[in-house]
This record gives sequence, structure tokens and C-alpha cells, in this order.
Amino acid sequence: MRKSFEVQIRFTDIDSMGHVNNAVYFQYFELARLYYLSEYLGSDWDWKSKGIILVKNEAEYFKPTLLADKPIVTLRVTEVGNKRFNLEHHFTVDGVLHSVGRSIIVCFDYTCGVSIPIPDKLRSFLAYYS
Repeated sequence: MRKSFEVQIRFTDIDSMGHVNNAVYFQYFELARLYYLSEYLGSDWDWKSKGIILVKNEAEYFKPTLLADKPIVTLRVTEVGNKRFNLEHHFTVDGVLHSVGRSIIVCFDYTCGVSIPIPDKLRSFLAYYS
């Protein structure tokens, strides 16, 4: 069964208009990505030699999110290449879509400073969430 990432909204996430600031959604998407990847890849994954780097991040906002809301972020893989993959982050409250984030991510070896092909275990994660 696929899991969902439950967002904890902090008071500091709220702007002067009384809702979650638009820039904070990117933090939620990042936390969700790390949650999903860590759950699948495990704690012994070598992030230095088989890491990822964010190339592009964007979001669409449909409804404001308030402090008392209990949002969920689910993940969907929309495209997989040789070295890069695209993700969609669906941000919902009580089943209602509030925002969609889209990210382009490249696999990266931080020890050598170069992009790398998607490792097999990560590729199987991407297939699972496609």
C-alpha cells in the first residue's frame, strides 16, 4: 500500500493573509520527497555517490491552506529519463486539491561532481510511483 505524507503546518508557515505562504509549499514538497525516498531506499542509501539534485521546482495554487488544516502530500512520477526524473506533488486537504508541485530532479554523484544514470533501486522506486 502506498503511503501518504502528512504535513505539520507550523505557525511560522502562515503569512499576514492568514494562510500558508506560497513559498512554504516547496518545503512541504521537499519533505514529502525525502520521506518517500527514505522509506523506499532505506537508511543505508549512499546519498553522496547516488544523490539527487533539484533542477526545477514549480507550483500551482488552487485553494488557500489554513493553520488548522491537515494536509496530505502524495507523490506521482510523471517522466523518467536516463539521468533525470519528473515528480508531481499533490497537496490535498480532506481530499480537496489545494496545490500541485512539479519538480525535475537529476541523479548526482557529489563525490565526483557529475550527473549519473538513475541507480537501479531508485529506478524501481520511480516505477512504483509512476
